[in-house]
Amino acid sequence: MTDLIKVILLGIIEGITEFLPISSTGHLLIAEKLGLGERSDLFNVGIQAGAILAVTLIYWKRIWGLLTQWRDPANRDYVLKLFVAFMITAVLGFIVTHMGFKLPEAVTPIAWALVIGGLWMIGAEQMAARQVDRTEVTWTVAILVGIAQIVAGVFPGTSRSGATIFAAMLAGTSNRAAATEFAFLVGIPTMYAATGYELLKVVKSDGVAHEDWTALIVGFVVSAIVAFVAVKWLLGYIRTHRFTPFAIYRIALGIALLLLMPSGA
Repeated sequence: MTDLIKVILLGIIEGITEFLPISSTGHLLIAEKLGLGERSDLFNVGIQAGAILAVTLIYWKRIWGLLTQWRDPANRDYVLKLFVAFMITAVLGFIVTHMGFKLPEAVTPIAWALVIGGLWMIGAEQMAARQVDRTEVTWTVAILVGIAQIVAGVFPGTSRSGATIFAAMLAGTSNRAAATEFAFLVGIPTMYAATGYELLKVVKSDGVAHEDWTALIVGFVVSAIVAFVAVKWLLGYIRTHRFTPFAIYRIALGIALLLLMPSGA
C-alpha cells in the first residue's frame, strides 16, 4: 500500500469520525497501529481542521447571521456563550499542555474509553429523553461543553462531539439538534486554534522542512470532503433518531479491540 493511499484512508477515517460520536482521535490511533503509519501531531490536527472546515461551510449562514446581527439580544447572548465555552477549553488546554500531558499511544485505554463512553451515551440518552424538549443554551451548558472538550482531548476514545453534545443535552439543551449545533459551533474555533498552535510549534522548532506537507494537504482535502457528507447525513439523521446505534458501535469496537489486540498494544 502506497503512502498516498494511507493518507487518503486516514483522511476518510477522520472525515467520518470527527463529528459522529465515536471518536476521531481514537480511530486514527487505531488505524495507525493497524498499519497506516504513525503521523505527526500537526498532520492529525491538520486533517481535523479539514473536517472543521466542512462544518464551517455547512453552518456558514448561521455563523454569518450571528456575526452580522450581533445587535439582536438572542444572537449576542449565543455568541457570548460560544466564546465562554471556547475560552474554558483554551485555558484548560493551555494548563494541560504545560503540565506535559501526552496522548496515550496504546490501544487498550482507547478501547476502554470506547466501551465506557458507549455505556455512558446509552444512559445519557435515556436521561435526556425524560426531559422537556428545550432548545435554549444556558450558561451551565456553555461551561460544561467547554469542559467536555478538554475531557475528550485528554482521553482519546471519548469523542469530542459525543462529549459536548451529551453535556449540552444533560445540562438543559435536551433538543438533539440544538445541542449538536452548539457543540459543533464551539468546535470550529477550538480546532482552528489547535491547528494554529501545532503549526506554530512546527515553525518554532524548525520542523517545517521535515513535515510532509503533501500528505497534510491531501489528508486535509479528503477529510473536508468526507466530513461535509458525514455531517450533512448526521444532521438529518438526528432529527428522528437517537444516538444509540453509535453507542452500540463504540461498545462492540471497544470489546473487539480488548479481545483481539495484544496486551499493552
